[in-house]
Amino acid sequence: MPCFRCGARQTDPIRGASPWKRGVRADRQVLICPTCQRTTDWTAALDRCEACGSTVLICRLGEVECRDCGHVREARPSEQPGGPGASDAPGLSEEVAAALDRVLGRGLLG
Repeated sequence: MPCFRCGARQTDPIRGASPWKRGVRADRQVLICPTCQRTTDWTAALDRCEACGSTVLICRLGEVECRDCGHVREARPSEQPGGPGASDAPGLSEEVAAALDRVLGRGLLG
């Protein structure tokens, strides 16, 4: 899953906790890369808990739960959330195909 702001793809952390943050936007789970965490007010774009106003939410199995106060509500997913560059970012399948073409030396007709 790419960063919802810039479209960067998450890589495996070397050790320890991932520097990527999770959030909920438009009732869908999103990730925020470390660069966007430093350069933008990324919390302003996230959904907030209806009970306490926290942005520490998780979305799972059609529910949105606040990790701060425990409030749970039904998710109401809408259009795919996006941010600057998110719609222009290639999908994972396109990235994998391009990587295989590079590694295997296949051209466009290969």
